Amino acid sequence: MRPKLSRFFVLALFAAFLSTCLTAQEGYVPTQENLDNREWFQDAKYGLFVHWGVYSIMGGGGDQGIAEWIMERKDIPIVQYEKLPTFFNPTQFDPAEWVSMVKKAGMKYITITSKHHDGFAMYDSRISDYNIVDATPYGKDVIGMLKEECDRQGVKLFFYHSQLDWHHPDYFPHGRTGNGIPDRSQSGDFNAYIDYMNTQLSELLTQYGEIGGIWFDGMWDKPDADWRLDETYALIHKLQPGALIGSNHHKMPFPGEDFMMFERDLPGENSMGFNNTGISDQVPLEMCETMNGSWGFNIIDQNYKSVETLIHTMVRAAGYGANFLLNTGPMPNGKIQPENADTLMAIGNWLETYGDALYGTREGPVKPQEWGATTSKGNLVYIHILDYRGRTIEIQGIDSSRLRSAVYFDDGSRADVKRNEGGISITIPKKKLKPIDTIIVLTLM
Repeated sequence: MRPKLSRFFVLALFAAFLSTCLTAQEGYVPTQENLDNREWFQDAKYGLFVHWGVYSIMGGGGDQGIAEWIMERKDIPIVQYEKLPTFFNPTQFDPAEWVSMVKKAGMKYITITSKHHDGFAMYDSRISDYNIVDATPYGKDVIGMLKEECDRQGVKLFFYHSQLDWHHPDYFPHGRTGNGIPDRSQSGDFNAYIDYMNTQLSELLTQYGEIGGIWFDGMWDKPDADWRLDETYALIHKLQPGALIGSNHHKMPFPGEDFMMFERDLPGENSMGFNNTGISDQVPLEMCETMNGSWGFNIIDQNYKSVETLIHTMVRAAGYGANFLLNTGPMPNGKIQPENADTLMAIGNWLETYGDALYGTREGPVKPQEWGATTSKGNLVYIHILDYRGRTIEIQGIDSSRLRSAVYFDDGSRADVKRNEGGISITIPKKKLKPIDTIIVLTLM
């Protein structure tokens, strides 16, 4: 085991570095590299979200709705929760298998938990021994191993990083969550915690080469606290100007953020109660969703969404110009659940045929409707019919005077599309309907 640098020495180095690089984010101007990566991100359309940590050992504790939140939901004392790393040994973790699966699924990037709300680092941290290298019998840096494989296979890697931390003594005053954990510290220095968090971020940004970006979560726990976002965002943009920053704070993007995400809802929808703001037209968008009801591994959660449902969600997300980040919670041994792997392969098979109607597209001229959605690419408009009820569909918002041709995506045969005032009408014969998505391609002049 390599020698650990003292916490105070690492913090001192970080403070010295920070003083030389910080610039105000209020006037943030993204670099050309960052803007190029935003374009890549929008073109990519589809990624894998991975919630994996020592909490996976518990498998939800026998409760349907608990996974990565088990420390908080079961009020597990810190001193007891710290026993979990001592038998976390994911010997079947195979990064090549993971990344190959991602590519076969048609996904272009991975976003993985570097640290969740329990404070345990899934990478080799020098500022804290509470990490997978120093605190587990496994003793290997799974983040580093995954990054190397992503580089080999041409998949971008993003890091989810929790701002909330139930374990760290300086995360004080406490926020909305974790207040039943009996041995949390009753005093602390929140500024010291932010320094600690920024130091861990600097590790993630300097130890693994170029990354796709940072996916923040947890600021909602203390919405009125001074999170010193200008410092954190300036640090990230200084160390990796091309990296994209997003935050799951359920608000419009703050200065310094490069994309906006929506948790388990399409942009503009609010079935989960999280999305109480509008939709930004200044940065790329992303929607994240689960395959069952859990983010982390839950051994009894069998509430799996169908392949059709997930593809429909992905298509509707693309109709809003948003990426689709689909989650899996690996098992404690490091394997992806077979049910999840099967779903990913089925979606990948569909994308092999129909992916051109999603990859590289932007939102179409008509926002998603009950019948489906539209996407666009250059002078092409893809009409995605997801729910056809046997009658003519009237679509307003397409300039029919520019319509040059309308054909079915599958075979290029002519589609029954008629021009009318303010839009078009579409009638689809039963024999032309596809089981998931019937796509008509409009070519505009």
